[in-house]
Amino acid sequence: MSWGTELWDQYENLATHTNKGIEFLDKYGNFVRDRCAIETEYAAKLRRLVKNYQPKKKDEEDYEFTSWQAFRNVLKEIGDLAGQREVVAESLQAQIIQGIAVLSKNLKEERKKNLTDGTILTQNLSTQIAALERAKRNYEKAFRDSEKAIDNFKKADADFNLSRAEVEKQKHNMTMKIQQSDDAKNEYANQLQKTNNLQQQHYDVLLPKVFNKLQEIDEKRTRGLKEFIKGAADVESSVAPIIARCLEGIVKAAESINEKEDSLKVIERYQSGFTPPGDIPFEDLSKADPEASNNINYSNIPLNNLTINKGTVGANKLKKRVGLFGIFNSNKNSLSTDGLKEDYSDLPPNQRRKKLQAKIQELQHKISQETAARDGLMKMKGVYEANSSLGNPMTVEGQLNESEHKLEKLKIDLKKYQQYLEKANSVQMANNSPQAHRNLNGHRVSRHSNGSGENDDGEDHPDDAASLSRSDSEENVAQIRNGLNINNNGSSASPESGLGTSHTSLPGSGQGSANEHGIHDESYYEAEALQPLGTCKALYPFDATSEGSIPMCEGEELQVIELDQGDGWTRVRRLGGPAGWEEGFVPTSYIESTLYA
Repeated sequence: MSWGTELWDQYENLATHTNKGIEFLDKYGNFVRDRCAIETEYAAKLRRLVKNYQPKKKDEEDYEFTSWQAFRNVLKEIGDLAGQREVVAESLQAQIIQGIAVLSKNLKEERKKNLTDGTILTQNLSTQIAALERAKRNYEKAFRDSEKAIDNFKKADADFNLSRAEVEKQKHNMTMKIQQSDDAKNEYANQLQKTNNLQQQHYDVLLPKVFNKLQEIDEKRTRGLKEFIKGAADVESSVAPIIARCLEGIVKAAESINEKEDSLKVIERYQSGFTPPGDIPFEDLSKADPEASNNINYSNIPLNNLTINKGTVGANKLKKRVGLFGIFNSNKNSLSTDGLKEDYSDLPPNQRRKKLQAKIQELQHKISQETAARDGLMKMKGVYEANSSLGNPMTVEGQLNESEHKLEKLKIDLKKYQQYLEKANSVQMANNSPQAHRNLNGHRVSRHSNGSGENDDGEDHPDDAASLSRSDSEENVAQIRNGLNINNNGSSASPESGLGTSHTSLPGSGQGSANEHGIHDESYYEAEALQPLGTCKALYPFDATSEGSIPMCEGEELQVIELDQGDGWTRVRRLGGPAGWEEGFVPTSYIESTLYA
C-alpha cells in the first residue's frame, strides 16, 4: 500500500508528518550527543578517581602486601574501564551522531524538493480548475444571451408593425449570440476536458508520485533510526568483552588477596629480631650489697629494642646528650641518604639485615652494569687497535679508567656491606643462642662500669652485641668509667643519677652537685629545669632498673622534656609526689609522644 493511492487527499497531513519524523530523528541525535557527553564525563571522572588514589611515594613500601597490590590492580582495571567509556563516546560521535546529521540533512532537502513539486502540481490543477470555471461562466452568459436573442427575434418576427430591416437586425443578433454561445460552449467543453485530464493525471500519477517519494523519505528516516539505535548498541557490545575482562581482572585482583601472606609480611617488616625480656628478679634489699651502688646497672631489656622511635627527632637536629645514655650516641659511621647510619646499626636486627641485603643487591646490580659497560669499552678499544681507521684507542682509555675506578669502588662498598651483614647475622645468632636466652630468662645481668656482664652465679660474660651495639669499643667503656661521680657520702653515682630521682638532686640542692674535687660538672647537670616539649602516654608498663631511668605505668601521662637523641631513650618529667616532680629516662618505644607546635 502506498501513500499516493491511500492518502491522495492528505497533502497537508503528510507534509506535517514527514516534518515531525525528521524532527524526531534530530531529537534522537541530540540524545546520543548528550549520552556521549555523559560517557566522556564519566570516563574523565574515573580517570581522576584513579589518579587521586594512585599510591604516593611515601606509601610505596606498603604495596608489598597482597591487599595493596590488589587495590593497585583494581585501579588499573578501572583506568581501562575509563578508556572503554571513551571508546564508546568516540564511536557514538563518529558513527551515530555524524550519520544522523548527514541523514537528517538529506531528508530535509528531499522533503523540501518533493513538497515543492507537490505545491507546483497543486497550483497547476488549481489554475486549470479556475480556467474551467471561467469558461463555464462565459458559456452560461453566452447561452443566456443567445436565448434572449432568440426570444427577441421571435417577438420581432411576430410583430407586423416592425419593418423588415428591424426583423433582420434581430435575426442577425440572434445568430451572433447563438454563435457566441456555441463558442463558449466549445471552450467550456475544452476546458472541462483539459481539467478532467489534468485532474486525473494529478491524482492518479503526479501527486501519488510525490506522496510515494515522501513515503520513501519517511521510511528511509525510520530505517535510519533503526540502524542508528542498533549501531549504538553495537558500539556498546564491541567494548563489552574488554569491559568483561576488566571486571574479570578486578575479580582476579580480589582473589589474589592472601591474608596469611600479608600477616607474614607484617612480621617480616616489623620483626625487630630481639628476644623478649626475661623475668624481673626479686631484689632483697635486706641482703643488698652496700657496694652495689658503685656499679651502674642497666635494664635487662636490650637497648637496641628501643630504637623504634615514636615522634622523636634525630640527633642531628638537637645537641648531643652527654652522660650515661649519651655515650651510646658515639658511632663513627656516617649517615646514609635516608637519615640512617651507614651500617644501619640504629635499626633493629631484622630490619638492619633487610636493609643490608637490599643494599648488597643494589651494589651487585650496579657492579653487573658497570662490568658490562667496561667490557664494552674494552671491546671498542680492541676494535680501534685492530683498525685505526675506525677510531683512536686513546679516546676510550679515559672512559675505561673511569669505569675501572667505579667498579673498584663498588666492589669495595660491596665487601664492606657484606661484612656488615655478616656482623649483623653473628649478632642475631648470639641473641638466639641458648646462653643469651638463659641470661634473659633465668638470670639478671648487671652492666658494670667495666663493661662486663655478671650474672647471679658470679660468672662473667662478654656483653652481647644486641645490648651494647652502640658502645662496643673499649673507648666507650672507658667513658663510662670516667663518667662516674663520687657523691658527698663517698658512694658512686652515675652522671645522670640526679635525673632519675627528683628535682631536689639537681644543682643547688646539696646532693649530687659536685664531683670528687668539689667542682660542678655542667656536662651532666642543668642549672634550670627544662621546659616541656610536649606530652607522652605510656603504652606499656616500665620498671626502672637502670640508673637515670624512672618507672611508669601503662596509660600514665608524662611531660617530654628532651627528645630521643638516637639512643632509644626519651627524657620525661612526672608531676606530683612528695618532691613536686620527678625526671628521668624511659624507653622511646614504650611511649607515644605528642609534641607541642
